Amino acid sequence: MSSGDRPTVLITNDDGIDAPGLRAIVRVLVSSDRFNVLVCAPDSEQSAVSHSVTTRNALSAKLVEISGAIAFAVSGTPADCASLGISKALFPSIPDLVISGINMGSNCGYHIICSGTVAGAREAFLYEVPSVSISYDWVGGRSNVDDFTLAAEACLPLISAIMAEIKKKTYPQKCFLNVDVPTDVVNHKGYWLTKQGKSMVKTGWIQVTSESEGGKMLSTMTMETNSSSYTEPGASRVKQEPFLFKRKVTELPAEDGDTDYASLQEGYITVTPLGGLSPAEIDSQMYFKQWLPGVAECFSSSAI
Repeated sequence: MSSGDRPTVLITNDDGIDAPGLRAIVRVLVSSDRFNVLVCAPDSEQSAVSHSVTTRNALSAKLVEISGAIAFAVSGTPADCASLGISKALFPSIPDLVISGINMGSNCGYHIICSGTVAGAREAFLYEVPSVSISYDWVGGRSNVDDFTLAAEACLPLISAIMAEIKKKTYPQKCFLNVDVPTDVVNHKGYWLTKQGKSMVKTGWIQVTSESEGGKMLSTMTMETNSSSYTEPGASRVKQEPFLFKRKVTELPAEDGDTDYASLQEGYITVTPLGGLSPAEIDSQMYFKQWLPGVAECFSSSAI
């Protein structure tokens, strides 16, 4: 990026290219008149796909009209879209910054593991392109689509500050940022630097009678014996429909301290630096440092 050029921002997400969060961040960036805006996002919802990538099939990229931006809808995952968008195969140059979001729902704690939104930013980071994932803590009955625009506007100073550091070549390259915006975005308490916590919505499973009853969280489990139920030898085989199960929330997260989830619930816009990997905690590392040398001695082939 030369001093006279506008920086280029690539937008992706996991809710799909038509999602209101993506359209809001694009609209705010375009309206600011500070950036060239590119979009490379999934053509359908890809929530909770984590960092899955497409390896066996070709991806299709279809030009989509989004005012002020050059946009493509891609038949792939968020990681696919980020990878394609920074590859120079789709666009002529590498963007200065990749933004993944704005996601409908927060991405804190252990949920970062399965988040397609975070994966979009992580993929860019792995290829040494600065990146940020942004999520809005959507709550049914309290939130509305206008909140995505408010969330984008609240994050604009942060995005501009990041871009200024990139321009000066002082932005750190060993992490990317995960940003969560609180539900009551109008009354947010400002930016707060946090660490990834351990919060997680715990779920169980209940059996349902149809896929429509299962909704988005449905998982189908089938019995393998050529679609038949298991029977004792010699007994007749009776064909059986697959058992259907859906996830059910059993416990909501609770966390204290300067973690992402706790600070988000207090009304802050949380800013959490992340790396490509999540190293084990130091006490676990010390345990295995002492444990590993004795493994071969205690369980050698001669002793088995």
